[in-house]
Amino acid sequence: MRGLIQRVREASVTITGPDGAPIVTGAVGPGLCVLVGITHDDTEVTARKLAAKIWNLRVMDDDAGVMNRSIAETTRAVLIVSQFTLYADTSAGRRPSYVKASRPEHAEPLIDLVVSELRRLGADVSTGRFRTEMQVALVNDGPVTVMLEL
Repeated sequence: MRGLIQRVREASVTITGPDGAPIVTGAVGPGLCVLVGITHDDTEVTARKLAAKIWNLRVMDDDAGVMNRSIAETTRAVLIVSQFTLYADTSAGRRPSYVKASRPEHAEPLIDLVVSELRRLGADVSTGRFRTEMQVALVNDGPVTVMLEL
């Protein structure tokens, strides 16, 4: 499981509705935007570990401007967006291969578990929408971007 964590001033996910109008499915103010990729051998244990890591990772500034606090100690705001392309293999040719990315039937319940586990821990979680084309807008704060791999 991979999580690309970005500390943001704001972030949102928009999809196109049936009538062509944009629909915001999730948004946060200051907090974290986390793109989550699932691979074939990921399990519920991996999903819970990723949620705990997101919750406790010290990438938020303290009063002195040092990354010394977690999202649990600050805004509690997290936007989770499923992102199968985190498992792109670009080692050969010009077109990425996605064979390491899990099929939606396996990935979606694990993404849902990351979300529910973060909520159980106390996070205010917003999400994208699985199996849709999404437009993610964000203002990276810092910039701070951290890749987690479990």
